[in-house]
Amino acid sequence: MADIREWRGHAVVDEKGHRIGSLESVYVETATDQPCFATVTVGLATRRRLVFVPLDGAVVGPDHVRVAFPKNRVKQAPSIGTDDVLPAEEEPAVFAHYGLPYETGAGGERRLARR
Repeated sequence: MADIREWRGHAVVDEKGHRIGSLESVYVETATDQPCFATVTVGLATRRRLVFVPLDGAVVGPDHVRVAFPKNRVKQAPSIGTDDVLPAEEEPAVFAHYGLPYETGAGGERRLARR
């Protein structure tokens, strides 16, 4: 899992092996620099978007990354455009979609950083 940043472009599959999309980037916890979320490219060629999925419980296979969430839940997650960056005020919604707790840093800094 430590080298997951090198897996950009590889398939992302759900817990049952159904293809969700391609790994686009990794977001790390700002406090620890540990991988926390990935963005996955989904949609048609003319309407692509990036959805967020937690990396907790993810397993790297020989040609894919298997996440611990069903395809439908991932595809309904908060998303951004393929050239966009997640605004700080939208971070809580990403965590909430997966039922994960969200807290900013002691100084109010954002929790996620793209790597």
